[in-house]
Amino acid sequence: MSEYKVTSRTSMKRLPKRAVYDKQEIYGILDEALICHVGFVQDGQPFVIPTIQVRIDDTLYIHGSAASRMLRTLGMGISACVTVTLLDGLVLARSAFHHSMNYRSVVILGTLTNVDDPDEKRDVLDAIVEHTVPGRSAEARGPNAQELKATSVMSMEISEASAKIRTGPPGDDDEDYALPVWAGVVPLTIQAGTPEDDPRLSDGVLVPDYLKTITRYA
Repeated sequence: MSEYKVTSRTSMKRLPKRAVYDKQEIYGILDEALICHVGFVQDGQPFVIPTIQVRIDDTLYIHGSAASRMLRTLGMGISACVTVTLLDGLVLARSAFHHSMNYRSVVILGTLTNVDDPDEKRDVLDAIVEHTVPGRSAEARGPNAQELKATSVMSMEISEASAKIRTGPPGDDDEDYALPVWAGVVPLTIQAGTPEDDPRLSDGVLVPDYLKTITRYA
């Protein structure tokens, strides 16, 4: 199946023309995003917590301290909502009302499960490092047994998901197109800067090539 089934919870009510259920488009947004936000309710209080995520096939993974309240709560099998948003541009219209943003966002609904197998945990943690900086996992020291024990990894099957995407120029009211006001799109990107050495870096250790050619933020 190339698209996610539209459910009562993922059916887009506001601006449904922006809804996307195509798996590859949703995967592309998840793979580009470095940060997700995890929403859940504990004792009647809603929480939304930012964290790093990575997708492997049809599964989304997050990780954190084994003492994390969020992960311990999610481990109880409660419902969760995971979202990511990529901001692509400021859309400036002739009227304040029609100002907007170009964006790509994904919402995933479901529950998270603890990953207990040490080998799977290592693979996921390597994938998270690689997702953040391609090439890094082969160079950095992997987690030892104590660090693995102190780290929780959780998985969520991507089975109920939707994306919402806006692209293109502003849409003004017909009577406003003649106004002498600049309108258009200001593109936005996350730009990687020049790597800065750790003050305690050992002599002779140079910036690796994979950081010199990093382009994912350009």
